[in-house]
Amino acid sequence: MTARKIIHIDMDAFYASVEQRDNPQLWGKPVIVAWRGNRSVVCAASYEARKFGVRSAMPAVRAGHLCPNAIFLPPDFPRYRAVSRQVREIFQHDTDLIEPLSLDEAYLDVTENKTGLPTATQVARTIREQIRS
Repeated sequence: MTARKIIHIDMDAFYASVEQRDNPQLWGKPVIVAWRGNRSVVCAASYEARKFGVRSAMPAVRAGHLCPNAIFLPPDFPRYRAVSRQVREIFQHDTDLIEPLSLDEAYLDVTENKTGLPTATQVARTIREQIRS
């Protein structure tokens, strides 16, 4: 029996990364995706905001205190869903065996991948390059 080759894909800071990708003025700046308000929580924080200790699920008020120069953006879930669909299309170039966990996370069975690459690591590198391009 052949061992299965499973890849776990988790796109860190997905919502913030989409915002930065779509708005070059945000590149290199601390971005926090969250509604402003006392009861709001952080949906995503860019790597620049994470350097200040901001994390997902943290109260937005606390995030604002930790990173006072952060750019707060309201979540745009329709756009994130659209980008997630585009990413899944990339996955489908390599395999039809996809188990989505969320908009930014999935398991892929690449045992018999469509590209014929021999290792899961090679498939993962190819997918990463395609997502980034």
